[in-house]
Amino acid sequence: MSKRDYYEVLGVSRTATEAEVKGAYRKLAVRYHPDKNPGDAAAEEKFKEAAEAYSVLSDADQRERYDRFGHAGVSSAGGANWGAAGFGGIEDILGEFFGFGDMFGGGRGGGGARRTAAQRGADLRYDLEMTLEEAAAGMTAQLRIPRLEACDNCKGSGAATGTQPENCPTCAGTGQVRYQQGFFSVARTCGNCRGAGRIIKSPCDSCRGTGRVEHEKSMEVKIPAGVETGSRLRITGEGEGGTQGGPAGDLYVVIHVKEHEQFERQGSNLYASMPVTFAQAALGSEITVPTLEGQEQLKISAGTQTGTVFRLKGHGMPVLGGRGRGDLFVSVTVVTPTTLTREQRKLLEQLAEIEETDLGDKGLMDKVRDIFG
Repeated sequence: MSKRDYYEVLGVSRTATEAEVKGAYRKLAVRYHPDKNPGDAAAEEKFKEAAEAYSVLSDADQRERYDRFGHAGVSSAGGANWGAAGFGGIEDILGEFFGFGDMFGGGRGGGGARRTAAQRGADLRYDLEMTLEEAAAGMTAQLRIPRLEACDNCKGSGAATGTQPENCPTCAGTGQVRYQQGFFSVARTCGNCRGAGRIIKSPCDSCRGTGRVEHEKSMEVKIPAGVETGSRLRITGEGEGGTQGGPAGDLYVVIHVKEHEQFERQGSNLYASMPVTFAQAALGSEITVPTLEGQEQLKISAGTQTGTVFRLKGHGMPVLGGRGRGDLFVSVTVVTPTTLTREQRKLLEQLAEIEETDLGDKGLMDKVRDIFG
C-alpha cells in the first residue's frame, strides 16, 4: 500500500513554514494519541502516520530530499513509529508544544527537569513629572529609587557565611513533585522548598534567608529633549535585584509633562492664542509673542480676522530622537472693548458714520487710517 503525501497527512501546503508544520502536527498528535484513544487502532495508525510525516518535514535536510525525490528520498525514515518525533507520551507532546514543562514535569521519560533557583528581579516604574520647558530643553533628573538588592553578606544566596543552600530532599532539587492522574503525569510545586528546589538550613542574618535587602538607590537620569507624556526610558539592570544570583530587573522612567498655561502641545508643534485690538487687526501691526525661548515679534497683516493663524517656524518642541523642531502656531483673537473712553467712543462713532456713507473713490482702510492716524 502506497504512503500518503506527507503534506496531505498534516494538511499543510508545500510552502508551509516550520511553525505551520509544527502546529499542524501538534493538533493531530493531541487528537489521535493512543493515550487519549486506548484500544482504537485507527486512531493509533493516524498518529503514527502524522508522526512519520512530521519527522521528515520538520527536518530541513529530509524535507529537501522529500521535495525532490518523494518517499524514495527519505526511505530511512519510513520505519518511524509513533514515537519517531521524539515524544513518548501525550504529556511530552503538550509540554514540548505548549511550554507546559512545569505541569508535566518538563522532561522526557518521567524524570522531570532540574529547576534553577536563580530568578530575574522585578522591573520597577518611576513616574517623573516635568514642565513643558524642561521637556523642550532636556534635563538631568535626580532619582531616589527604593528597591530590593542582593545581600552583600551572603552574595544573594540567602545562606549564612560558610554554608550553602542544599538540594531539597523531597523533590531532589527539581522544585516539583509528580503525581499520576489517569494517563496524565501531573507535577505540582514542592511544598517543602516552595518550588525553589533548594532549602537553606542556616539563613543569613542580614537578609533572613531571602538573599535580598531593602535599599534606596540615588541616581542621575538624563532626559532627552522632546519627551512627552507617556514617554518611557528603560534603564537596564536598575530594577530589583535577582534571587539566587539571578540578574536584576530594569527600571522604567515614565514621563508626565505638566499642562502649560500658554501653550497647547500636539506632537512637536505648539499652539497659542493671542489677543489683538481692533485697530491692530484692521491696520496691521507687530505684536510680541511669547515662545519657549523668549519673546518674538509677529507681524499682523492689515485686515486680520479673528481665528487667523500665523506660524512661527522652528519655535515648537524638539523632535524626540530626530532632528529639528516643530512650529508654533498663533491664533489671533480680535478683542472688542467692554468699556470705552470718551475719545475712543468719538473715534468709533466717526468710523460708524463713514461705514454708512458712500466711500467714493477712497477705500475703507484709507478712511480708517485717517481716523486712527
